[in-house]
Amino acid sequence: MLAKRLAIKTAGWWLGLLAVVWLAAAGAPARADSEQMELVNKAGTTFSHFMSDPDMTWLQRHIGSAKAVVIAPEVLKAGYIFGGSGGRAVVFARNETGQWAGPAFYNLAAASVGFQAGISVSETVTLVMTEKGVNSLLATTAKLGGDASVAAGPIGAGANSDVTTDFVAFSRAKGVYGGLNLEGSVISVADSWNRAYYGNPVLPPDILVRGSARNSQADPLLAALSQAAGSQKTSAAQ
Repeated sequence: MLAKRLAIKTAGWWLGLLAVVWLAAAGAPARADSEQMELVNKAGTTFSHFMSDPDMTWLQRHIGSAKAVVIAPEVLKAGYIFGGSGGRAVVFARNETGQWAGPAFYNLAAASVGFQAGISVSETVTLVMTEKGVNSLLATTAKLGGDASVAAGPIGAGANSDVTTDFVAFSRAKGVYGGLNLEGSVISVADSWNRAYYGNPVLPPDILVRGSARNSQADPLLAALSQAAGSQKTSAAQ
């Protein structure tokens, strides 16, 4: 009986901690565009990590055929029996002219149940391989595994299996969780962050499709995406 009460109390503590962290990340209004700039800079660092990781060869070979990329530099996962995850993400996509456009800011949230304990922080890069996947991101919210299919990306230097899903997710993590399963995750537009970054209300299609919203601060990351995608297309053609 005492052990049961302790488990319930501890689970409540973890859920309370996660709720505080998630509300701070997803519910609070953007305070200044410096927050958005910092996230874009962190996303650039995360992208470089994945592009230089010898275990991420599948991602590196297929970035050239991706229609969009979702980068989440810090996804917190915490739990004791019940768990969940949350974080901020930036999305880049090929616009109407075929050039990379972005970023659009999103919130990422997921929940899970099972025997788990501890906290970990993951960085994730998810390739969007289909038009259906891109269209799901243009809606207010999308559930991965529901509105669009998602699978964990092949890992390892020799990974060469075919993956036929809308989203292919890769994560690098330290801590109790060796990775991050995005099945069931909900990704939603962070309107206040987009407004703060671009200086006026904008929607994801303005940023990702029409390319009518731009911020030069993201140019280094856009250049890195273009270079990586271009080099992989060239390699695939040879």
